[in-house]
Amino acid sequence: MTIESTQLAEQGKNAFKDKKFEEAVKLFEQAAEGFTSAQNSLMAAEMKNNVSVALVQLERYQEALHAALNTDVVFAAANDIKREAMALGNQAAALDGLRRYDEAIAKYERSADLFGQAGEGDLRAMVSKSAAAIKLKTGKITESAFKMMGALEAKDTPSIFERILRFFLRLIK
Repeated sequence: MTIESTQLAEQGKNAFKDKKFEEAVKLFEQAAEGFTSAQNSLMAAEMKNNVSVALVQLERYQEALHAALNTDVVFAAANDIKREAMALGNQAAALDGLRRYDEAIAKYERSADLFGQAGEGDLRAMVSKSAAAIKLKTGKITESAFKMMGALEAKDTPSIFERILRFFLRLIK
C-alpha cells in the first residue's frame, strides 16, 4: 500500500502544481488513508497537511483546519521540528481564513519559534510576516512593526527591499 500511497502523493503534488486543487485534495486524502493503513503516521500527517494547503487555496478554511489539526502532535512525537512548525503554520493559515486572528497569531508565533530552533531562518521569517500582517489587519500596528523587524532579522538572505525596510523599522525603535 505504501508504493501506491507514494504514487498518489506524487500525483497530488503534480495536481497542486498545476493548480488543480480539488484533484490534489482527493489524491492527498487517498494517500493519507493508504499511509494510515500502512501505519506510517508521519507520512499520513504529511498528506493531511498537503490536504490542508490545497483546501486553503480553495478557500475552504474549516475543512483545511480540520485536515491539519493534531498533525503537529504527530511530528512533535517524532522530534520532527521542521514539519511540526509547518503543520502549525498550516493551521494558522486556516484560522486566518476563518478570521480567528488571535488563534492564528498564536500558531504562527509558535511555528516561528520552532523554525528558529530548526535553523530555518527564511521559513521563520515567512510565518513571522504572516503574524505581523494579521496584527496590521487587526490594528495592532506597533506590535506588528516589531514582529516584522524580528522577521526581517531572522531572514538568512534579505532582499534589497527587506534591508531598506529593516533600516526604517530600526528608526522607530
